[in-house]
Amino acid sequence: MAYQTIDPNTNTLEKTYSNTTPTQISEMLATGHAFYKQERNVNPATRAATLHAVAAYLRNNADEMAAIITREMGKRTEEALFEVELCAEIADMYADRAPALLQPQPINSTAGAVVINHLASGIVFGVEPWNFPYYQLMRVFAPNFMVGNAVIIKPSSNVPASGLEFEKAVLGGGADKGAFQIALIGHADSETFIKDPRVAGVCLTGSERAGSQVAALAGKYLKKSLLELGGMDAFLVLDGADLDTVIPEAIKTRLMNCGQVCTSSKRFIVLDKYYDDFVAGLKKGFENLKIGDPSDPTVNVGPMTSQKAKDKLQKQVDEAIAHGAKVVYGNTPVDLPGAFFQPTILTDIDQDNPAYRTELFGPVACVYKVHSEDEAVELANDVPYGLGGAVFAGDTNHAAEVAARIETGMVGANQSQNYNAELPFGGVKNSGYGRELGDLGLFTFVNEQTVTRALRR
Repeated sequence: MAYQTIDPNTNTLEKTYSNTTPTQISEMLATGHAFYKQERNVNPATRAATLHAVAAYLRNNADEMAAIITREMGKRTEEALFEVELCAEIADMYADRAPALLQPQPINSTAGAVVINHLASGIVFGVEPWNFPYYQLMRVFAPNFMVGNAVIIKPSSNVPASGLEFEKAVLGGGADKGAFQIALIGHADSETFIKDPRVAGVCLTGSERAGSQVAALAGKYLKKSLLELGGMDAFLVLDGADLDTVIPEAIKTRLMNCGQVCTSSKRFIVLDKYYDDFVAGLKKGFENLKIGDPSDPTVNVGPMTSQKAKDKLQKQVDEAIAHGAKVVYGNTPVDLPGAFFQPTILTDIDQDNPAYRTELFGPVACVYKVHSEDEAVELANDVPYGLGGAVFAGDTNHAAEVAARIETGMVGANQSQNYNAELPFGGVKNSGYGRELGDLGLFTFVNEQTVTRALRR
């Protein structure tokens, strides 16, 4: 696997990186294990100041860090700065909350005086994607650092500079080298980490295929695993919805990060009485977008992350059209040198269309017409995925009631995806299992040790 920085704005190769060698892999495992051994019996509160310092480093170097991901995977500068700040907020949240949450927990029992200790378990090995090259790493690092676990991450091959920059930020905040390390390795070398007895857990954010492979290895070597995979999030527009609010939100959630977000709404399921107005409003919004250089503050949509990603999406759209989908807007070439894809709206997608159950990871909105609330819920659930979603209705309480019927891990009622450090993140079905972030995310790779004291001395 070649680790390269290719600017998708111009499709220009900027730098190629050497892979981590077998000797370096051995050193990384030894360094990570030493960190775990050093920290496993230390009060988590002693690590809080360092995690706050990492957050401060991120904020103090936000412009430079944002510029790296803009250049490396095409994220607009505004969104890149938001990502850096979100990482800082995650670090601060865990630094503030984890010490109390990780205290021994007494439980009532006839067996005697019992406490549950929340202890570190070892090294956590992660395989992380390119679309949020800092945020995904912080979701793994911050909770595990507070627990006392070491973290080793394999980043996506097209964002090596971002991974190394995050490692630099962790060290810049004062953390020991073993707390967080980046491994530039191929897929085959992942097994070297997963099978090592010093590795206690494995996590992955990525495709179903990659998740299945990593989960198989974790099962083979009896390692706990967490997966966050794809999504085909539904955006329901129901009775009483305010289209003046809903349509701008639909445009925002579909086109953030050029549509390359696992939790972005990809299927817009609209009651028939709102359908024509919704489609017309979505089309008007797409028509007024400016496509171009992601560092230009006037640009609304930057490039996709790579020419390969663009070509894959084009093939999917062509296939959808061949099976009967209609193009309301878009699907025309963009006269720019980079990996640009014109935002596109598709309708008339039936159950025999591959796009009906396939995630389109890019700026393509699929719009469906339904005739009842029950039909909307049934359509929302009729996919292999269950990550996020949103329900818009005139009454927020009713929207929340409908949201509870959607088979996903996260749903917004009269709002779309909320990026917040305190909220658990994860899905069901083929979207994976386990939760990151929030209080739940702290305990994913914790040894919940039960200590029972004798009833008599």
